[in-house]
Amino acid sequence: MDIAENVSLKDMNTFGIESTARYLVRISDVDQLIELTKSDIFRNHKHLVLGGGSNVLFTKDYSGLVIKNQIKGIEIVSEDEHEVVIKVGAGENWHQFVLYAVEKGWGGIENMSLIPGTVGAAPMQNIGAYGVEIKDVFVQLEAVAYENGELVTFNQKECDFGYRHSIFKSSHKNQYFITSVTLQLSKEPVVNTSYGVIRQTLEEKGIVEPTIKDVSDAVIAIRQGKLPDPAQIGNAGSFFKNPTISTAQFELLKSNHPKIVGYPNEQGVKVPAGWLIEHAGWKGKTFGDIGVHRNQALVLVNYGNGVGADLWQLSEDIKQSISEKYGIDLEREVNIV
Repeated sequence: MDIAENVSLKDMNTFGIESTARYLVRISDVDQLIELTKSDIFRNHKHLVLGGGSNVLFTKDYSGLVIKNQIKGIEIVSEDEHEVVIKVGAGENWHQFVLYAVEKGWGGIENMSLIPGTVGAAPMQNIGAYGVEIKDVFVQLEAVAYENGELVTFNQKECDFGYRHSIFKSSHKNQYFITSVTLQLSKEPVVNTSYGVIRQTLEEKGIVEPTIKDVSDAVIAIRQGKLPDPAQIGNAGSFFKNPTISTAQFELLKSNHPKIVGYPNEQGVKVPAGWLIEHAGWKGKTFGDIGVHRNQALVLVNYGNGVGADLWQLSEDIKQSISEKYGIDLEREVNIV
């Protein structure tokens, strides 16, 4: 196992932030990982798992061990005429896997096309888009425990999925390395076009009876239209979660801000964070090499040589601004290192 020293992480995070890892190791199979957990360098240093680097902001150099997840593979566990159960290596690119499933005619994840990152990161924050979340098709995942190097399995209930949440972001944070994810997809898919923007995009294309590929193509077009390509402008997609507030608080806000947007859910009313940030005046603002994207206020960007600490401070300023104007505390979706 090759452990490199003093490695630049600039090409390993979609913000394109310059940061140096004291140590870095690339893991391509479970046996390598188990061996690593027993090593002195693992035991004696803090560690950070990197997949696609699409949900992390480096604010300084990392003084520990960075573990690059490169575990690949797609395996059919079982199938019949109605569904297929697939085990996917955690290092596989999520969007490429979605395209693979769509090509096979397996439905259930097409609404999550073009979400950046790896398959292993998907259940950690229960990724979702346009009315679908990974929990809807999730069967189980396998993970190696850092404490003893054992390979363990977590089912859906044990993952305790919520909005952009799982136990791997709370009680089990930094305790497990996810190695594979098993999903159940449909061979008789029913497309989900509940979001108006998807229906509108399909109508503009003259598609009346959409297939899962039509839905995937529509989602890709929508996301490309409003989110910057990290290959062109450094970013990590949505920086903040959409907050849910009580119905009473929403009604009070609406009396002072009649155009505020909200969507009722089981906990109250979900308010789009992008709307709040835009109407607080942040959309399109630049501060040297960093700023808020001109088309999507949820996205913080690095225009070239931005510094992670400055992006973090910008997010702090936005949080304070929203709290003062609307009385809402925004929560970051991006992990701060």
